[in-house]
Amino acid sequence: MNSGQWSRRRLLGTSAAAAFGAATASTLFSGRAAAFVPSGRPLLTHGVQSGDAFGGAATLWTRADRPGRLLVDLSHRPDFKGAHRLRGPVMTAATDFTGKLRVPVRGGSGHRLYYRVSVAGDNGLTSAPLTGSLSIPHEHKGIRFVWTGDISGQGWGINPDVGGMRIFRAMRDVRPDFYLCSGDTVYADGPIPETATLPDGRIWRNLTTEAKSKVAETLAEYRGQYAYNLMDANLRAFAAEVPQLNQWDDHEVLNNWYPGQILADDRYTEKRVDVLAARAKQAFLEWVPISAGPIYRKISYGPLLDVFRLDMRTYKDPNDANVYADPRRGLLGARQRAWLIRELAASRATWKIIANDLPLGLVVPDGPGTQEGVAQGDPGTPLGRELEFAEILRAAHRAGVTGIVFLTADVHYTAAHHYDPSRAAVGEFTPFWEFVSGPANAGAFGPNTLDATFGPEAVFVHAPPRSNASPMEGFQHFGQVDIDAHSRALTVRLNDLDGATLWQRTLPAAR
Repeated sequence: MNSGQWSRRRLLGTSAAAAFGAATASTLFSGRAAAFVPSGRPLLTHGVQSGDAFGGAATLWTRADRPGRLLVDLSHRPDFKGAHRLRGPVMTAATDFTGKLRVPVRGGSGHRLYYRVSVAGDNGLTSAPLTGSLSIPHEHKGIRFVWTGDISGQGWGINPDVGGMRIFRAMRDVRPDFYLCSGDTVYADGPIPETATLPDGRIWRNLTTEAKSKVAETLAEYRGQYAYNLMDANLRAFAAEVPQLNQWDDHEVLNNWYPGQILADDRYTEKRVDVLAARAKQAFLEWVPISAGPIYRKISYGPLLDVFRLDMRTYKDPNDANVYADPRRGLLGARQRAWLIRELAASRATWKIIANDLPLGLVVPDGPGTQEGVAQGDPGTPLGRELEFAEILRAAHRAGVTGIVFLTADVHYTAAHHYDPSRAAVGEFTPFWEFVSGPANAGAFGPNTLDATFGPEAVFVHAPPRSNASPMEGFQHFGQVDIDAHSRALTVRLNDLDGATLWQRTLPAAR
């Protein structure tokens, strides 16, 4: 059986699975290059996506079942009258038949851009088209976006019995201008079993593929992680309408990894994490609609909002007790840290969202006496990775930067943390908020311990009563941010699996 075939309920005969009939075409080729070129028309196998919609352009993405030329029609009308056609790259096995094209997004601000994607095969035949659209934010109408992370982890995969990954349907229903994925876009180290039994005796049933039957090690297996998630109809529909900003964290490779690490894990035949990370990053860059260049960058949405997307994995120092005094170490690396300080000071946007895929004040252990994240539980003055964030916050404060808000996921629950120097062991920073939201169809955990170094207060927490609670038990979350065009106030909502708001707070704009 190849990696794209169903490993159970092949005909999807149940009524619940009938809703997933559209997924059949999307699973014909799940992340493994075809061994032959099929006859007939090319087929687009995994829908369409858009991402990194900033700077007057957006990145469009699709995947075919064979080599072919990517073709894109653009229009500000849903009927594509007067559409403009662009020729994209030739999609080949070298990129697993995925293709991207950076397209202009001009005019019609505050409305939508519609795109139609097809692939022309070398046999002269062209695929049936797929359509998508994306919002063009404008300061005169305000901005709305959503965020979450941690997708299909801990063995909780696509379950047709509960409607699949329906959190993406809930996020789609709020009609956001864009989606920030705070990392763990896939769980490459998390095999998906056919079934799991919940504590109350209920059975969770997964759709499975060959690529999800073991931890990913080969490039094909890493590609198969993304192909698996796109089997879900909710995610595909969401991705076709909402442009993405994607970060990567640890599970795109394996849990709590860092550069230079050598594994002592019997599940892996390849022990060099740098080798695994290179394969994983190639798959990430192929299958996610992210533009070329470093993962970290500033994404500007005009005078209301700048988003600073961090990369807290590529330059990460080794996990240890995290109490060192060396300012050259850290999660970001010297170049990224200097970039963030410089760009925060230069920003004239009302709100500066720092997208940090590892939380600032929550202790995230990596075994006894070893830390994965920024904090380590010592409430005193900054040590270890806290040093670089003390430097960033101090520099922003001295430059008079206002409107900083941190958004994160990673810990598999939702929370609102307020940081204030009056409560902190380090005093030179401007008070700010950090909001946590997740997971999206993964095991729920928490809450984690807060480190007092930066003076956090847990204003709201929604976490499960036990570790690794399944999505059937709730405790799946996404965050929603609305910035009002007139008052410039920012409202944060922490929402549940079905979009109900659990907590909200409006933050006034600085005067």
